[in-house]
Amino acid sequence: MVWVVPGLLTLVVTLAGIGHAQPWRDELATWSAATRPVPDLVRTTRTIDAATGPYYLLMHGWTALAGTSPTALRLPSALAMAVAAALTARLGAVLVGRRAGLLAGLLFAVLPVTSRYGQEARPYALATLLAVLATLLLVEALRRPGRWRWAGYAAAVAALGLFHLLALTLLAAHAVVVLLVAAYGPSAAGVDPPRADDSDDPAHRDSAATQRKPAVFAWWLVALLPAVLLVTPLALVARGQRGRQLDWVDPARLPDLAALPGALAQSGAVGGFVLALAALGAARLGRRALLPAAAVLLPVLLVFAAGTVVPLWVTRYLVFTVPFACLLAGAAPAGAPRTAPARTTRAGSHITAPQKTLRPLAAGLAVVVLAGLLGLPDQAALRRTHEWPRSSPVDYAGAAGVIGAGQRPGDAIVYAPRDGWLFPDLGMAYHLGSRLPRDVLVVRDQRQDASLWAVECDDPARCLAGVDRVWLVVTGRRADPLAAVPGAKGDALRAGYTVRQVWPRPGITVALLVR
Repeated sequence: MVWVVPGLLTLVVTLAGIGHAQPWRDELATWSAATRPVPDLVRTTRTIDAATGPYYLLMHGWTALAGTSPTALRLPSALAMAVAAALTARLGAVLVGRRAGLLAGLLFAVLPVTSRYGQEARPYALATLLAVLATLLLVEALRRPGRWRWAGYAAAVAALGLFHLLALTLLAAHAVVVLLVAAYGPSAAGVDPPRADDSDDPAHRDSAATQRKPAVFAWWLVALLPAVLLVTPLALVARGQRGRQLDWVDPARLPDLAALPGALAQSGAVGGFVLALAALGAARLGRRALLPAAAVLLPVLLVFAAGTVVPLWVTRYLVFTVPFACLLAGAAPAGAPRTAPARTTRAGSHITAPQKTLRPLAAGLAVVVLAGLLGLPDQAALRRTHEWPRSSPVDYAGAAGVIGAGQRPGDAIVYAPRDGWLFPDLGMAYHLGSRLPRDVLVVRDQRQDASLWAVECDDPARCLAGVDRVWLVVTGRRADPLAAVPGAKGDALRAGYTVRQVWPRPGITVALLVR
């Protein structure tokens, strides 16, 4: 029950309404990249988004089997979040006790952030899974060193770096724990087996885990070598793309730290609630709070510090820290592990008092239910749109529906702008497929250009010659869509066409132009 129940609950929650929200711009980028032939996909990662390249390759194989519907694109993330919840419960059971582990996994299952990124075709759910897995394997290797445990840890860390470079900031927390274990033994770092509580069997305690193991630091360094060899080339390529990839990110500021709990939880109320519980849990756990607390604080502080210098501070990049916050929060109502008191019957036999077990568990379940209720409005909202802020959705499907219903043979389509991050062309291509009107201005599409943007002709008036009807798709709600088209493209459209009808949709406008 410790890990199965949280995993199944997370799967049920993330699958609920998984296909309702239409793919947003980041997911459209995933669809565009993942559906290209592998040689073209590799060329694309050399131009843009190299850091997400391994995830695109994974999704290339997945979409070939499962298709590209919103549900199919998001299913790997839902499965990853379910496994992450199960592993969070297991990690909590190992570090603190089974009751706290169960509550941590259940709390993770009901958070809006779990549904948000469990329903998104991006690598953050996989990174969350790998972060918890790597930490669990490290704890097991520190408690019972062995080459196969260290090999498993090495593989998990390498995979973590391949799927999310910034998640490797988690290694700072691992380093603190490894150094303490190397110097003073597992007890000093809080990674020795917990004392038996109502659900832990003392017979399973590993007496060797309390011994000092100074060689673990060398083992840990060796375990990092595969990650260094695999991730370094990827990181170097991604560094060269940073100017284009993250040109929209503002420098990190102190108010960003204050807003992080709510932004990360996808709910201000839930974020504050979990933060308060985590602080209480850390105070109760003492040294056992070291690893989960460091796994939250050190990545946040490292990314924030880097974000003040280079554009890196993006809230969703830190989703992998959420399970560790839940581990601390789950320990708050569960309390520290302890042996349940016993009472003696008249016959002299000893039996445990079940109420001592049930009371903390009941309190913990009440906390989980309260967190779920606080997050219900945000759970409903994120199933309507994945855009942020949610008050500014982009209705690609609505715009595509207008074009699909009104187009005629020979129609063309034009987009403005074409070089931004809203990807109106990808949105129309995703929803219209083979029914998409001819993209008359394109000379090299995204695949040919090995990027996420198409290249248009230098002389729009010449490329538009002979086209009588043009569907103009402009981002934003525009009363006069033609006036919103800049440069030579706008001049050519205004000189040769008049607006017959305009269809405003949330975040996007469609206009039919005729000569």
